[in-house]
Amino acid sequence: MLTKDPVAAVRRFNRFYTPRIGALDEAHLGSPYGLAEMRVLYEVAQTPDGISPKALAASTGLDAGYLSRILKRFESEGLMVRAPSRRDGRSVSVWLSSDGIRAYNDMRLVAEGAVEGLIAPLSTLERTRLTEAMGQIETLLGAATGEPPAAGEVVLRGHRPGDIGWVIHRHGALYAREYGWDERFEALVARIAADFIDNLDPARERCWIAERGGEILGSIFLVRGERQGQAKLRLLLIEPAARGLGLGKRLVGECVAFARAAGYTEVSLWTQSILIAARTLYAQAGFELVESRPDDSLAPGLISETWRLRF
Repeated sequence: MLTKDPVAAVRRFNRFYTPRIGALDEAHLGSPYGLAEMRVLYEVAQTPDGISPKALAASTGLDAGYLSRILKRFESEGLMVRAPSRRDGRSVSVWLSSDGIRAYNDMRLVAEGAVEGLIAPLSTLERTRLTEAMGQIETLLGAATGEPPAAGEVVLRGHRPGDIGWVIHRHGALYAREYGWDERFEALVARIAADFIDNLDPARERCWIAERGGEILGSIFLVRGERQGQAKLRLLLIEPAARGLGLGKRLVGECVAFARAAGYTEVSLWTQSILIAARTLYAQAGFELVESRPDDSLAPGLISETWRLRF
C-alpha cells in the first residue's frame, strides 16, 4: 500500500528491491562473493592502470578494515595484484590480474543476464518508465546528500580498440530485447562498422563514443555517402540508463556540426518508423523525411525511412 510518508516509502522500496537484486544473499548471483565484494571487483576493473585502496574506499563507501579483508581475499585467490603505483611509486595500487579480468567478465555477464531476466516481462514503454524513474531517484538522492549528480559528466570521444565490438554487441542485444529483431540486424551493424574501419577517412568521417566514468553510454557515426557532397549518419545508440539526459540530441548535433565543417552539402540517414525517439531527434535537428517504404528485411511489418538534411 502506498504511503505519503517519504521515510516509510523509501524503506518500503528498499525492502522490495534488495531481495530482487540479491543484496541480502551471502553469495551474489551464484558467485562465491557477496555484493560488497562484487562492487569492489567492479570498481577495480574500471581502472586498468590501478587504483589506491584509499580511492577505492572512497568510491565504494566501504570501511577501510572491511575493504582490506576483501582485497586480501582477492589477492590470495590470484584475482588481484598489489604493487607500487605506476603513477606514484610512493603509494600502492591494486589492479586485476588476467584471472581477475576473466572472473569479472564472467560475473558481469551473469549480472546482466539476471537484470535482463528481471525486466523481461516489461514492455518497451514500461522499461523506459523504469529507467527514467531510476534516473530520477539517483538525481534526487544525490542532490539531497550533497553528492555530485549520479549522471556525472558525459564526455564524447573518438573510438578506441574494443569500441566497435561494443557498438555491434549493444545494437544486437538492445534491439533484440526492445523490438524483437534477430541476428540479421546485428550482422548489418557489423558490416557497417567493418566498412567504417576499413575505409576510414579521418578528415571526413568520424565515430563518437559517449562515455561517463569509463562506462559507454552511446555512439554515433558519420561516413561518406554514395554521392558527391553526401554524408550518412549511422549507428545512433543510447543505452537505456542514459536516456532522458539529452545525449541523443548532443550526439546528433556533434555529427551534423562535423559534417558541415567537413564541407558536406547534405546528411542522410536510414531508420525505421517504429523508432519514435530517434525520429523525433532527427526532426528537431532539421532532417526531413524524404522516402518511406515497407521493409521486411529485419522483421515483418516494418516501414523503412530515409531522412535528409541539406546545408
